[in-house]
Amino acid sequence: MQKIPQIQDAELKGKIVLIRVDHNVVKKGIIKDPYRIDASLDTIKLVLNNGGKPILMSHVGRPKDKKTGRIEISEKTSVQPIVQYLNDKLGLTFITPEIQYSGNTGLSNLSYQEELKKLKAGEVDGLYLPNTRWFAGEESKDEKTETLAKQLAELADIFVNDAFGSWQPHASTYNITKFLPSYAGLLMQKEIENLKRVLEPVRPFLAVVAGSKFDTKIGPLTALLKSADHLIIGGVIYNAYLCAKYGFRIKGISDEDIQAASEFVKLTQEYPGKIVEPLFIIESDLLEEKIEGSCKTHNIHDLKAGTELNYVLDAAPRAFKEKNLQGIINLANTIFVNAVMGFTPHFGEGTIAMYSLIDKNKKAAKLFGGGDTLQEFKNLLPVIYKKALTDNKYYFFTGGGTILKAIKEGSAFGLEPVKALME
Repeated sequence: MQKIPQIQDAELKGKIVLIRVDHNVVKKGIIKDPYRIDASLDTIKLVLNNGGKPILMSHVGRPKDKKTGRIEISEKTSVQPIVQYLNDKLGLTFITPEIQYSGNTGLSNLSYQEELKKLKAGEVDGLYLPNTRWFAGEESKDEKTETLAKQLAELADIFVNDAFGSWQPHASTYNITKFLPSYAGLLMQKEIENLKRVLEPVRPFLAVVAGSKFDTKIGPLTALLKSADHLIIGGVIYNAYLCAKYGFRIKGISDEDIQAASEFVKLTQEYPGKIVEPLFIIESDLLEEKIEGSCKTHNIHDLKAGTELNYVLDAAPRAFKEKNLQGIINLANTIFVNAVMGFTPHFGEGTIAMYSLIDKNKKAAKLFGGGDTLQEFKNLLPVIYKKALTDNKYYFFTGGGTILKAIKEGSAFGLEPVKALME
């Protein structure tokens, strides 16, 4: 590991420690999966056990309307469910400041003196700041961002970034490092170490990537095409690939996606045999539901150029019984997965078949990206997911998008918040 300041090297006793975590696990006021919270507990406990006084902060959801700039402050994106979960889990008392707010441009000051007094006096175990995206300067990348970073710094003695899943350079992940001694938390270190297993894999190395927009995945897909021994793609990006390579027309696939996929298809010609195509796809007449008689299964090799299809919403389970694909998964020594193959919740059969097949490879390191990938793993295969949490052959990253960004960069140290810690 390149030299990065580590929390283990910081003097924590008696210090107020501001910790940026990635607890973006709340949807409409409910915690969907506490995995990201649990993954950060070691860092929180380290601070407490060494006499530090923690202040936590995280973003939750997307309260900012990108078109209007309006920031909606509501229970839907509140950290309160996270605070309650932490208190129940740890048997401690974390508090979050009450919000006095009117308007739609976001919070503009952090006047939390009463809460700080309670923390310093030991009346509470920790503070949890409001959703960082409720603050006007968090994402604005202007003078408000610098102001917010300074206000955050005034709350604490030390800054710890444990939010590897939050790779974008915002006030709470990047600018704040200018104003406080800054360190990587235990989870940040763990994520970077496991990322090396993707960037420097034990071969054969299989990567599986899916997504809804080809243009946002072209960078990491290109990097993986060069570095992996085999690459499976799924979701909308696979549909765009099929349109570009075979001349199909699939409902819902834009010309822009097909154009981006066409560039990728040209590139694949330099790496023959690397792309592994799930041969069987499921076409549906309906997008939002699955009813009997509305779906058909096709072998892509039986379809002619110019074939027009309705929505293609999954890879069929039959695709993962095909010998070539099975052999590639069975022989891999490193498998990186950032993919849900179908349009859930109604089209999960392809993902179930693929994850089940990957699980049967007991020798491979199985590295799963975060976000929807982990959520659907838990939803679709709860028994295997539960076992995987304690299986050292599995590793679950807390942020799938961060991993793809690091793959594109070729290193975790190209991510702006990580560079900020090192600088």
